[in-house]
Parts: sequence; structure tokens; C-alpha cells
Amino acid sequence: MANHETNLLETLTEPTEEKHNKLIIDFMYIDLEVCSRCKGTEANLNKAINEVTPMLNTVGYDILVNRVLVGSEEQAISLHFDLSPTIRINGTDIQPASKESNCGSCNTITGIDVDCRVWVYKGKEYTEAPKGIIMDAILAEVYGQSSASNEGKGENFVLSGNLKNFFDQKEKQRSKDDNMCCSSDQCC
Repeated sequence: MANHETNLLETLTEPTEEKHNKLIIDFMYIDLEVCSRCKGTEANLNKAINEVTPMLNTVGYDILVNRVLVGSEEQAISLHFDLSPTIRINGTDIQPASKESNCGSCNTITGIDVDCRVWVYKGKEYTEAPKGIIMDAILAEVYGQSSASNEGKGENFVLSGNLKNFFDQKEKQRSKDDNMCCSSDQCC
């Protein structure tokens, strides 16, 4: 009988190959060099992922993060990107409600007024996605309690005037920079 107990114990402690589910997080932004809102949201996203990853691995989830610099109007339209920064989990915006305010750091990129996302979490407004809202969205997705949806974001997507102006102005500045030459014989 002792031999039978040993075999049972060995069976219980054998490594098992578990199938892991994937949690895909898309972090989309217009700038990570100047925009304080995009940089702060990325930092909070990294903190949230670092805290929740060990638990998610334990319950059978792997996290894949896609970081996407949205650099053109065409790309924004193809991604249905309407607010910067945006975080989507498995294709769904973690805060589909649209709210924006003037972003001083993005104004310096283009020289025009630019609005960026305002996050609303537990009744307060934040210019960077709070770590808590990100963790809540991840856990809600894993445990099937996500209330976010992408309704109204279908085939009839129209880029906001704010982002259209941002990309137009960036393109004008790029063209202007490309046409500037140094005083020497070579262009810069």
C-alpha cells in the first residue's frame, strides 16, 4: 500500500502543460518624447502590468503588449484611433467614453492647440491613465466582467477634427524641416 501512495504523490507533483490564454493590450499614442500624458500613461501601464502579471500567469494568462506610435491620419483611421493615448484590452478601449482637454505638451509639438484624453476613474479626472483603472480593466477582462464595448466604432469611423489637425500640422512641420537647407552645399 505504501507503494501505491508514492505513485499517487508522484502523479500529483508531475509538471503539467497548461494552456495559457492571451491577454492582448494595445497601447496607442501620438508621442512618447514630449507628451506628458502619453509618457505618464505608459509608465502607469508598465507598473500595472508588472504588478498583475505574476497573478495572471498563475491563473493561466499571458500578457502581450503592443505599443503603437500612431504617426499619420491614415494609420489613425485604420486603427479607429480617436483619442490619445488609448489602451485597449483584447480590442476594447478600457474607457470608451470620450473626454479631452488641452494638452500643453502636445501644443509644443505642433504649435497649435491639441486636446488629449482625460481619464475618469472613481469620480475623478486624470490626464494620465491611473494604474488602478488599468488594473481594474485587466482583471475585469480576465474574470468576464468587462463592461466596455466598442459599439459605435464600426465601419463608419471618422477621425476627430482634433487629431486631423494634429497630423496635418505635424506633416506641415515635417515638410518644412525637409525643405530647410544649411548654408553649406549639403542639405541638412
